[in-house]
Amino acid sequence: MSGTSRTPPGKGAKAGTPGRKPGRGSESRGLSKWFTRIEDPTLRGAQINYYVVLGTTLALTFMGLIMVLSSSSVEAIAKNKSAFGDFSKQSLWAVVGVICMMALQQVPVAKLKKLAWPALIIATALLMLVLIIGKEIYGNKNWIYIGPFSIQPSEFAKVALALWGAWVVERKAKLMDQWKHAVIPLLVPFGLLAVGLVLIGRDLGTALILLLILAVVMFVGGANARIFGIAGIAGLVGVVLMVILAPNRMGRILAWLHIACGDTNDYCYQAEQGLYALASGGWFGVGLGQSRQKWSHIPEAQNDFIFAVLGEELGLLGTIFVIVLYGMLAVAMYRIAVRAGTIFGRVAISGIMAWIIGQAFINIGMVTGLLPVIGLPLPFISSGGSALLATFLGVGVVLCFARDQRSRLQRPGTRNGLRALLAKSRGTTPTS
Repeated sequence: MSGTSRTPPGKGAKAGTPGRKPGRGSESRGLSKWFTRIEDPTLRGAQINYYVVLGTTLALTFMGLIMVLSSSSVEAIAKNKSAFGDFSKQSLWAVVGVICMMALQQVPVAKLKKLAWPALIIATALLMLVLIIGKEIYGNKNWIYIGPFSIQPSEFAKVALALWGAWVVERKAKLMDQWKHAVIPLLVPFGLLAVGLVLIGRDLGTALILLLILAVVMFVGGANARIFGIAGIAGLVGVVLMVILAPNRMGRILAWLHIACGDTNDYCYQAEQGLYALASGGWFGVGLGQSRQKWSHIPEAQNDFIFAVLGEELGLLGTIFVIVLYGMLAVAMYRIAVRAGTIFGRVAISGIMAWIIGQAFINIGMVTGLLPVIGLPLPFISSGGSALLATFLGVGVVLCFARDQRSRLQRPGTRNGLRALLAKSRGTTPTS
């Protein structure tokens, strides 16, 4: 034995010594390591984020068009209408939505901020207009008809609130820990004004999504935790009062609790038929277009309960595939939000992510019986032009930040998108 002291491998050896691999001591571990891998600050990560958001959006929209055609054709034929009527309208809105999304992603981030106030003012004005000339459908007054087309302004209020809320939070970044600055003007007067106008139209589901967007915007912006506790209690009391005072809402809550079920005309009927559809789908489904529950058994099969028809025709595997797509979209949006170099970008993306992903899982929970039926469409998939267009606008805002992050990491003059692919296919260098 030489008498020299040696450090056992992996036990305190410094970086660069034979006992430890270089850089081992600086690596993140556990959850920190997992989140570091998810965030991926490289150019490759930025490109993946962009194409995952774009790809999942288009995939969900394509599935939505197929399911709208399948779920709406039977009812249309029964009413002596064209089987492709709803599908044609949804396809038109999808094309318009894709064009708006691709145009919005080209807007510089600096100019995107300037759209915050105009977006909120227009959305609020349209919500007020609904109360004057709006049409009531199934107890909710939230539609404006312009010739053969209809517009639901509350859908556009979602993206407007996320964008405007991010602008406010960035301006008040150093004051958000003070309750006055966190509440004014985010909640009072503008946020609660939009929510109140939607509630006057008796659309509780959309109002809850607007409150979710405001809550996430305030949370990411750094508002004091006490505000959420007080707001949560006040919101719970408000929801309970609205349920008690509205027989329609009370009926849905009782149906969710499986109380007073049994009559085919009661509030349990829609939820039960949705569960029957999911159950009859099995693992692989009964086949595309072969749903039996859509034959006048599920009310509004192409709208709020389209996930039930999807589960019946494509089975458990089809529903899992849709859920995975939403999960991929959520992770990609999270990565873009984390990489955002400004408070405005981080808060805006977080608000849009909470809206789209939150609404998707509320709808799925509603169809599967985990939540009461509150009348929310499934983003990208349910029939509805206003909802689809508004969601595309939200994704366009996210892609705007993703594109900005990618361009900041690329070498000056590097081509993007289709030009880069064409240059690569020709074997030339993808630079201008």
